Amino acid sequence: MQKSVLADINDPEDLRKLSTDQLPQLAKELRAFIINMVATKEGHLGASLGVVELTIALHYIFDTPEDQLVWDVGHQAYPHKILTGRKFLFHTNRQLNGISGFPKRTESLYDTFGTGHSSTAISAALGMAIASKIKGHIEKQHIAVVGDASIASGMAFEGLNHAGVTDANILVILNDNAIGIDPSVGALKAYLTKTKSGTNAKQDNIFEALNFDYYGPIDGHDLPTLLNTLSRLQKIKGPKLLHVVTTKGKGLQKAEEEQVIYHAPGRFDAKTGELLPKTPTKGTKFQDVFGYTLLELAHKNDKIVGITPAMPTGSALKYMMEAYPDRAFDVGIAEQHAVTLCAGMATQGLLPFCTIYSTFLQRAYDQIIHDVALQNLPVVFCVDRAGLVGADGATHHGVFDIAYLRCIPNMIVVAPENAIVLRNMLYTASLDPKKPIAIRYPRGFGDVIDWQQAFTKLTIGKGTKLQSGTDIAVLSIGTIAKNVIAAFHNLKNTERISHYAMRFIKPLDTELLHLICKKYSTIITIEDGVITGGFGSGISEFITEHHYTNKLITMGIPDRFIDHGTTAELQEITEISPQTILAVLQKTLTYI
Repeated sequence: MQKSVLADINDPEDLRKLSTDQLPQLAKELRAFIINMVATKEGHLGASLGVVELTIALHYIFDTPEDQLVWDVGHQAYPHKILTGRKFLFHTNRQLNGISGFPKRTESLYDTFGTGHSSTAISAALGMAIASKIKGHIEKQHIAVVGDASIASGMAFEGLNHAGVTDANILVILNDNAIGIDPSVGALKAYLTKTKSGTNAKQDNIFEALNFDYYGPIDGHDLPTLLNTLSRLQKIKGPKLLHVVTTKGKGLQKAEEEQVIYHAPGRFDAKTGELLPKTPTKGTKFQDVFGYTLLELAHKNDKIVGITPAMPTGSALKYMMEAYPDRAFDVGIAEQHAVTLCAGMATQGLLPFCTIYSTFLQRAYDQIIHDVALQNLPVVFCVDRAGLVGADGATHHGVFDIAYLRCIPNMIVVAPENAIVLRNMLYTASLDPKKPIAIRYPRGFGDVIDWQQAFTKLTIGKGTKLQSGTDIAVLSIGTIAKNVIAAFHNLKNTERISHYAMRFIKPLDTELLHLICKKYSTIITIEDGVITGGFGSGISEFITEHHYTNKLITMGIPDRFIDHGTTAELQEITEISPQTILAVLQKTLTYI
């Protein structure tokens, strides 16, 4: 039996002791290690399989961590983590108290920059390169590995544009596999396709026009070519770009054939690649409730258009895109553009539904304020993945949207408590809105089975009572209501507690709030967003403004970044789980 090469690799110093003849065997073992681990532990598979040879070559040629390597987004960083001292910790990947699924500066010296959102690597690496020059470290190398989907983003272009007029020692590696999570889109994709096929004239090279020395395209799975090319580029000063062509999912046939599914496939058979059956789940994903409802509304209203920045499958806009390709658009990783595109459409009488993950909507904050809200344009923001999302951790939790949206004039902000209310809010938003509307909902399955009911128009700014009681009012916002309901199942004296699903963060149901403040001595607010500036803060402002003296307890995400774990584990840690809500209710009852 051939001796394992990977077994002796604990850091890049060990890697550099290998002969080049041993590297293909290392690549084979590294790929198998990732497949076997992700098959049972879950995680991001396809992107990491696609960069195995590239990762080996980078750490073999460059003197990392002295030379600084930045992985854009970080979906593809598993080989990097395994080769940089985390092989024996990799079974904890994305688990509570385990290593992060993304590069993280506090985790390793080799993680030179924390990533999780796309298109930041070029700017970060350029900043490092300029700092090295200022400090006199002119020989230090700075490498940014950027995907073809990420490099099309505005921020990546901003970094390229600046780098091209510097003499910074920066190497941008364009990892071109023609796909992000969904297939790449746009004119740049078409340009790169022509470049790979050899039909672009050299004088038309867009990167050379930006003053980069351009090299490639080369085969990103050909180790000798990678090693020779990187070795040459190591000696060339100034901004350089290496175009590397790879295959997402390389080495696992199913992952190569079904690249969207195998981006993060869940559990699968490591030998065959076949997905393993999942535990049957009652209910429907909120994303599908959105996707099918929007399609139903689009059938009836030809003013409705759908926009997503690079998440048609994850957000379920794909259903409308398939039915109405001229009215539903994936604009690529371009959140700012997506929002202002919607604003432009709205000025012409269309009704744009912009479906975007909460954590990604942060990237378009100025556009929300300046281009939509300031002009009071009827854009409907469908804020997906709101709340704690679990294993993706701090970069992906949608916990800030309540706080950053409720302070914007003209915005309506709503959080339905279940799938039926989500469906009816989408319907309500389709009925000639006069203001921008943000509808937030979580990742995953809802509890309601029969959600495809006849539409009911909701009254903007009105909440609803779910349970009547005498002493305490619990005000929940969004689907965290189900945790309150679960807590009530184990609570004695439930007749002493009322539960209201407030639904609207802005405008608040002031009529209902006046009744609550007059009737209950104690009010508890519960949300799956940050407490600071959140829904509870809005209730506190109302109580203060109207000179009420109620005791107010606010429950939500504390003022710190929350790491990765299961959603249930993180709700327990942040004290918004059914168990912790039950404990607060029991304690509060004893003091009344």
